[in-house]
Amino acid sequence: MIPSLVLPSVASDTAQTVVILALLAGALVFIEYHGQCPSIVGFRFAPPYNRLKFGFIALTVLIMSLIARGMSDPGSWTILLTGIGRSIGHALDFPYSPIRLLLVLLPSNSDVQTIDLLRIYAGLSYALSITMVLAFVGLVRLWGWPVRRQAFNVWLNLPLFDPTGGGDVVERLNRDAAINISLGFLLPFLLPAAVLVMSRLFNHFDLLGPQSLIWMTCAWSFVPASMIMRGIATNRIAELITAKRRRAYARAEADAKDGLQPV
Repeated sequence: MIPSLVLPSVASDTAQTVVILALLAGALVFIEYHGQCPSIVGFRFAPPYNRLKFGFIALTVLIMSLIARGMSDPGSWTILLTGIGRSIGHALDFPYSPIRLLLVLLPSNSDVQTIDLLRIYAGLSYALSITMVLAFVGLVRLWGWPVRRQAFNVWLNLPLFDPTGGGDVVERLNRDAAINISLGFLLPFLLPAAVLVMSRLFNHFDLLGPQSLIWMTCAWSFVPASMIMRGIATNRIAELITAKRRRAYARAEADAKDGLQPV
């Protein structure tokens, strides 16, 4: 709901429609988390995995919306956020960086304000997505996610993973983790190239509304970051299964030795 409620250029009818759709989506999420049976949402009972993603994306959308509002209605907060975003964008805009590749998509006749706005959005969203991944790595390595407070149920938290699909479970989890992490690192570079080759959307970049620009930039940065997070989480689950197997084997071996001793 944030862009529709914050941006001054959004029509009232559009804002009301978006609010209704957002409330319906929130109700569906509430029902999903209230149920005890697995469906399609992964890591439901392993907080703060999903909360971390939602929080960072919501923060990014809010900051972008305030910056867009500041273009027509500047204030102290919007000026501050715009300055921070411009500094981050320029710092990350170096040759062959994902920011530079995203800016290449702009038409050659784009004005300076459009280029500056996209650089600000891309720099902020990419920096926050990297921060999200680093925060999750800290939770895994320092906080002991996901088994610090409760046991981890693979069936409930990985509903789309079939442990009977063939092959060793740990090998499959590690393979999925490697694929997700690799794609997560490559997508920020591949997506602009794919858009440039397969689409003519950015030939009409000036026709894009502020909402479309915000959500497109968020998708460009946070979809790869979410894949990296899923790869890290899957690799962590594989480590837990391996450790549990070792404990089970050691316990079985100890029980076998105890059984050979005379009573």
